[in-house]
Amino acid sequence: MAARTLSGPVPEAPIRAIPPLRWVVGAALALVLLAGGYALLVAQVTGERGIAPTASSADIEVRGIEVDIRADTGEEARQQAWREAQRKAWDKIDGPAVSDGQLQAMVSAIVIQRERIGPKRYIATLGVIFDRQRAGRYLGGAAQQRSSAPMLLIPVTVTGGTYTVFEVRNPWQRAWAEFNPGTSRIDYVRPSGAGGDSLLLNYGQTGRRSRAWWRAVLDQYGAADTLTPIARFEHQFPGGPITGIFTARYGPDSRFLESFELTADSPENLPAMLSQAVERMDGIFSQALADGKLRPDPTLTSGGSGDTDPAIARLIEIGRAIRARDAAAAAAAAAPSAAQSSAQSAAPTPPPAMTVRNIVVQFASPDPQTFDAALSGVRGTPGVRSVAVTSTAMGGTSVMSVSFAGSLEELAGGLRSRGFTVRQGANALAISR
Repeated sequence: MAARTLSGPVPEAPIRAIPPLRWVVGAALALVLLAGGYALLVAQVTGERGIAPTASSADIEVRGIEVDIRADTGEEARQQAWREAQRKAWDKIDGPAVSDGQLQAMVSAIVIQRERIGPKRYIATLGVIFDRQRAGRYLGGAAQQRSSAPMLLIPVTVTGGTYTVFEVRNPWQRAWAEFNPGTSRIDYVRPSGAGGDSLLLNYGQTGRRSRAWWRAVLDQYGAADTLTPIARFEHQFPGGPITGIFTARYGPDSRFLESFELTADSPENLPAMLSQAVERMDGIFSQALADGKLRPDPTLTSGGSGDTDPAIARLIEIGRAIRARDAAAAAAAAAPSAAQSSAQSAAPTPPPAMTVRNIVVQFASPDPQTFDAALSGVRGTPGVRSVAVTSTAMGGTSVMSVSFAGSLEELAGGLRSRGFTVRQGANALAISR
């Protein structure tokens, strides 16, 4: 059979479309960046960065007592030096004249900051801790009681142009952890820096002005306001003197209180300088409290929206109180005597107690302004006791836990009256505007 020759174009096999190389590279780069961002986030909340406060008793502690004693033996010199340190510490806190036996009975511990022991000599820097119950009757312990509201402490370290708080362990954080606030008038709330502290409390938070953000952070730590001691270190040369510039600030607006400088001759003397700086910072905060500057900011209270001037808000509260008093007086004058006699014969039934429950509320948070507006709107709803943000997702849906005196339906109705669109679920609400 003769072969036939086919004429015309031969059909081509289908070719699978290959994406451009730049798309492949872009997708791979996005995956790498996503993995890197996740690794950075995990690294920021894990690792060795927390320093728990080591001293928080109410005893009276005096540090920085210098002693230099010679004796027949090193141990004998040490015992004499400790007795001399007790006497110097007692004089430093203006204690009255007491016998050596009475003074020994009031000492609960000796803290060795630095010591050098020789065959017949003892040189040291010591701290002496007096038992408050025993020493209080000589010193008037009531005068040293705390009188400030709980203050959240955010110690900021500045070195080499980098601002850090709890991201890494640093000497300034350790100095505040070792500080004993028992004799201070300031009620310090000192985070350890572990876990999520490095995310919530960073240098950016000290410059934030949003009262909604500050209320959410302060609620997490049970504080009423914030204190920000800043330490800036300047090294003249490696292993040489270190100059510390210390600045005391307070409040969500980072108001300036005072600044001072100290110098350490070498890195070995840095802890002693920082201990002195902490004592001086505490004195600055205590003086500010005495001057009336460390009052908790009224815009940080759970019921405030942060948009009303405190003076105007106070006038509004006074006006409401006056109207309530006048209304009560008018009702009492108009009540008939028969009603009074019947009220005396039969005890009134108290109204049922309102149940306070925690309700989960989801809300859209495309930007910080919407986030703040949602928090302020929910806080201002009648019956809301407190609000705590449990999940923040800018550009998505955030979650808050609302403590509400009433039912889920009542909270939904209150939010609708404030302009929210409310979707109701099982012990949960979703709101938007």
